[in-house]
Order: sequence, then C-alpha cells, then structure tokens
Amino acid sequence: MSEPNPYADGEYTWGPPPPGAGYGFPGAGYGQPGAVPGHGHPQQFPVVPAGGPPRVPLLSLGDITVLPDTIVTPAGPMPLKGAVWSATDMSRTEERIPQHAIVLAVVFAVFCLLGLLFLLMKERHTVGWIQVTVTSGGRHHSTLIPATGPESFHVVMGQINYARSLSL
Repeated sequence: MSEPNPYADGEYTWGPPPPGAGYGFPGAGYGQPGAVPGHGHPQQFPVVPAGGPPRVPLLSLGDITVLPDTIVTPAGPMPLKGAVWSATDMSRTEERIPQHAIVLAVVFAVFCLLGLLFLLMKERHTVGWIQVTVTSGGRHHSTLIPATGPESFHVVMGQINYARSLSL
C-alpha cells in the first residue's frame, strides 16, 4: 500500500492524501489546525434542531407517522388538522385441511373407518393487506399493512379512529 499507483495520471491520484494535505484545504485533516468546522472533533455544545426539541410520535401506521400537529409520510408532511382517514380490508381467511390430517386419515383408514375423522381437522390462515389512506392539505398518501389474523382489521380501525379524533 505504500507504493504509488502505477495507473495514476496527472490529475487523479489513488489513496489517502499525503501528510499535511487535506481534502481540498491545505493542512485541513482530522484533528489538524485549520480544519473545516463540523469535521473532526465533536462540538462542545449540544446541537438543537432549528424547529425546536424533537416531537414524540403519537401513532404509526405502516409508513405513516402521526405527530401532535403533523402527519409525516414519505410523500412529505401534511397538517393533522382536517385530515381524512380511510381503511380498506383486502385480506381473506382461508380454511383448509392440513397435510398431516390427510396422512393420518389414509393411515388409519386402513385399520378402521375412524381414521376418516382426521379429515374434519381444519386450519385457518389469513393472507392479504389492509390499505390505509390519508388525505390532508392537498396531499394524499396510501400504505399497505399486512394482515396477520382475522382481528388485524379491527386493530387498524382502532388506530385510525384514534387518528381521526386527533384530526378534529
């Protein structure tokens, strides 16, 4: 690593700058006098954002975050006052006979007909999404939340009702 780059031409050099040369500033390296402010050593005082202290989120639905006066989405912030919330349940619950019940039914059907009772076993599985939409301040954002069970839509609707109460 101490050998010079054989492929370097006059304007591009490979590797770290030589000692005493900084990144575009003579003598401006890490911890050297004349370094660019904000680089190198930490500041001596805490930095507070220009907007004041950080605000605590009240609610989060997918990629939608509700703050005390703002709704933050990837599309940009929206005012919380007067926001319109909606949800659409796009999930379904499927019911089927599990594979082990079919195997047990075939095995025990040979010995006695009681093995057919294994075919009464059912397994429920919920698949799909819950779409949450918010409109406020001329902006619109929609997100999808995975449904993990039949009660998922009721849980999301409870959160949306809380967000609606904050939007009044």
